[in-house]
Amino acid sequence: MHTLMIVDDSNLIRKKIAREYDQSRFRLIASANDGHQAIEMFSKQQAQVVTMDLTMPNLDGIDCIEKMVAINPSVKILVISALNDKATGMEALERGAMGFINKPFSQQEILDALRVLVEDQ
Repeated sequence: MHTLMIVDDSNLIRKKIAREYDQSRFRLIASANDGHQAIEMFSKQQAQVVTMDLTMPNLDGIDCIEKMVAINPSVKILVISALNDKATGMEALERGAMGFINKPFSQQEILDALRVLVEDQ
């Protein structure tokens, strides 16, 4: 079983992901509403898999990805963002994210994306 952290400034999106991930493969250990809170939680208890919004107050997703990867290079980060800007998506992948899905997303999209992230383990 893989540990999961959800990072998104939208309470609705955090709840949607929390309802829709595969509970037989993942165990939710943390949920954060901004990058600072996510880093604080991650430094205490490192999730193996993180869903990450890019546009958040205080510390955006790009910087948060970089900080998480610095703490644990093996963390698997799935970006979930409404941004359709390819350059930002590419930057997230360059900083250490391993996947990207757009908002709005279906339950099947989140299940498939998380499965692909951990498939090789």
